[in-house]
Amino acid sequence: MAPDDRGSGGTRPERMVVDFVDRVRSEGLGVPPGSAVEYGRALGALRSTRLSSLYWAGRATLVRRPDDIPPYDRAFAAFFAGADAAPPRRLSVPVQLHVDTPDDPGADDPQRDRDEDESPAGEVRALRWSATELLRHKDLSECTADELDEAHRLMADLRVHAALRRSRRWKKSTSRHRGHPDLRRTVARSLRTGGEVVRPAASERGERPRRLVLVLDVSGSMEPYARALARFAHAAVAARKRGQVEVFALGTRVTRISHELATHDPDAALRRAADAVADWAGGTRLGEGLRAFNDRWGVRGLARGAVVVILSDGWDRGDPTLLGSELARLRRVAYRLVWVNPLKASPGFAPLAQGMAAALPHVDEFVEGHSVASLEALAELVAR
Repeated sequence: MAPDDRGSGGTRPERMVVDFVDRVRSEGLGVPPGSAVEYGRALGALRSTRLSSLYWAGRATLVRRPDDIPPYDRAFAAFFAGADAAPPRRLSVPVQLHVDTPDDPGADDPQRDRDEDESPAGEVRALRWSATELLRHKDLSECTADELDEAHRLMADLRVHAALRRSRRWKKSTSRHRGHPDLRRTVARSLRTGGEVVRPAASERGERPRRLVLVLDVSGSMEPYARALARFAHAAVAARKRGQVEVFALGTRVTRISHELATHDPDAALRRAADAVADWAGGTRLGEGLRAFNDRWGVRGLARGAVVVILSDGWDRGDPTLLGSELARLRRVAYRLVWVNPLKASPGFAPLAQGMAAALPHVDEFVEGHSVASLEALAELVAR
């Protein structure tokens, strides 16, 4: 059917939009309702029934990925059969693509922006996108080797700050209206003014950083994410003083790897950690591992008042009842218990794994950890 018949004949343009979107969906493209509405608005703004206008309006609003272009072309050719159905292969307006990357020294050059704004209207369309921003939100399990290297570099720049707790030590108060009167310092001050109390002194409780404890699942099911999460753990260790961050690898056994990660070279740190963990990419027994952690380190003092973060997908070969009881035991001594599951971001995710189902009643926060952006959000969470 020719486009002119649909746009100006007995069939309303709205009907044409609905029918064409249905045809595109029949080719396997997921077109949300909002995109269909935008396609209709684009056609209304163009006020044209030319084949190229219809094609590029749909290409700009209905296609979201390069892989969607071939099925979109098939849908377009099939829907507009009877006209010259071959999709146009060239834009009628030349496009100049500017890619903003960290290596582009002129990305923020105001002179270049002015030059682009002064270009003749209708000749150049500047399309901007940031490869770094796209990578920050991409699932780590879907990244190529080069993309993983770049993601690891971004994680090396993470700064994991500590949540604060009140200390038993007292410090000088910056305001006399805050804190408790400090008689000793007040008298010492008055000696400078002949015994006259001119400015009373006050003291208040100080603050100290809470310990951060990271328990990293290194089983086979976590292999697509384990090394990236180990990079996050290294960034946390490197950003804090010695002893403020403790990292444990959990598989069929629990291994303390804080010392192995305590180096500024992330590649060397991960090699040392992998050598220290005998069951990397093996099986997992979360309940037994957490019991060993609680008996040897956690409940005995390491996790008391700390922010404890467990990074795991919840797949467990052991007894889920044991996992639940050990998490309840850990929750009683920890300040906050956070569970990070990379699979949480998957469409239609539900905590059906027996380990995950047993863990959820005992955790304070259940968050995703599948991308650089989600790990940046985790760094902000543990600092609260």
